Amino acid sequence: MVGVSVAATRSEVRLAEVVATLSLATDLGYGQPMEHVLRSCLIALRLSEQLGLDASERAVVYYVGLLACVGCYADAHEQARWFGDDIELKAAIYGVDLAGLPMMAFMMRQVGSGEARHHRAARRIAFMAGGRREVEGMFVTHCMVTGRLAESLGLGPKVQEGLHQAYERWDGKGEPDGLAGDGVAISSRLMRLARAAEVFHRAGGPSAAIEVARERRGSEFDPSLVDLFCESAPALLDEVASVEGWETVIGAEPELAIVLSDAEFEAALEAIADYVDLKSPFTLGHSRGVADLAESAARRQAMSDDDVGLVRRAGLVHDLGRLGVSNVIWDKPGPLTASAWERVRLHPYLTERMLSASQALQPLAALAAHHHERLDGSGYARGLSGSALSPGARILAAADTYHAATEPRPHRPARAPEDAAAELRMEVSAGRLDGDSVEAVLGAAGHQERRRRERPAGLTAREVDVLRLLARGISNKEIARRLVISRSTASKHVEHIYAKLDVSSRAAASLLAVQHGLLPEEPAPAGAKDQPNTP
Repeated sequence: MVGVSVAATRSEVRLAEVVATLSLATDLGYGQPMEHVLRSCLIALRLSEQLGLDASERAVVYYVGLLACVGCYADAHEQARWFGDDIELKAAIYGVDLAGLPMMAFMMRQVGSGEARHHRAARRIAFMAGGRREVEGMFVTHCMVTGRLAESLGLGPKVQEGLHQAYERWDGKGEPDGLAGDGVAISSRLMRLARAAEVFHRAGGPSAAIEVARERRGSEFDPSLVDLFCESAPALLDEVASVEGWETVIGAEPELAIVLSDAEFEAALEAIADYVDLKSPFTLGHSRGVADLAESAARRQAMSDDDVGLVRRAGLVHDLGRLGVSNVIWDKPGPLTASAWERVRLHPYLTERMLSASQALQPLAALAAHHHERLDGSGYARGLSGSALSPGARILAAADTYHAATEPRPHRPARAPEDAAAELRMEVSAGRLDGDSVEAVLGAAGHQERRRRERPAGLTAREVDVLRLLARGISNKEIARRLVISRSTASKHVEHIYAKLDVSSRAAASLLAVQHGLLPEEPAPAGAKDQPNTP
């Protein structure tokens, strides 16, 4: 077992949970607190009910509301190149009526943010010469990427239409087609008003939300929707602010809950993996590559089919938290500052937080979040070490390290496979990566595996972890806590260890552990914790 439930490999995962998880990623990209999009979706749904839309029409509003701006990451590299921190840029967008002169003034204020004055002046000249057209094309890119994602998730043409029109305006000054009035899908019109209302309500209460709606009435927003919103705004906004966003939105899906089959769930996670990797041109294909390596390595380790599936799926979504870190950091060609490193070290935690919102996805969260942890405790985000890292987590860490080494990064070219293999084996020698996991990953990548030390009596890697703790006199309850497994699972491991070693006491099992070289564990080299991990 990999140390967590395998429920996510076969459980009834709802499409709404997958899409709502993506909405949390949109929150990060727009510099908004978690559940901003969920609350916006609820506002749009409540207004659609007041309009008398039927269940199928409200379902379109629901999925458009959750996915509308998810494509904003597709050109984060270009956003950062022109405007500095791409997340700060998008956080400021809500405060501007983005059309005509106000939009141009906003863009010019943002160009070259964070750069020295003379560099910023040169950047502005370049922006006026050609960058402006590139930025205007970003809206088309966002719509295309979001539409493709919706198609991959099995959402129908009405949802795709609403997403394609996410940046259209009532006055016809939007993108990408300049549609106006009732020519803009009702789902898109509701979404635009709802998202602005949520942001301004959070900042200044119902009066602020009503004020911005009225200011943009007839320009960005549909006048009839503004009037409807203003009539019910205080009660509506108070309701949305008082409920638990995730549970309420998942429960509010207008039509029968769409449950994904195993194949559909796998396809959805692959679509998310591809979408996440668009965040930077240096990570294209990374998540699928890590998942493929981890899956093959898990099979070489003779894991069960369920555990192999869990490792693969965790590999597909392990970098979801990358979306919460600016491309100013990810795409920087030089060394990172201490503050930038702190943001990098946060991304596994963000992955865990987003996936943990869904009960069905929690098993993936517990594994995916450990891909930068190291055996000696020098990893991040939690600094776990040794037996606290499951076999699946060890494989994922090795797969991520190898695949990243063979990819180009802004500060270095891609390493040759042989050099990447040597780097991983050095990490094993330093006590940071697990030797068996590294050899399994290297074998999966086509390298010649080194002979691995045989474990006594057919003990599994996890059983060795348990035996080492058991030999120290640690209780089953404490073993379960340290290994992040259930108490009953720990007890079963102990039973299997006794049976395989043909012993009936801790002392006898401990003696065999010492005789077979399993104890004491080799300490990490001095200073190992001071060596940073490459993101």
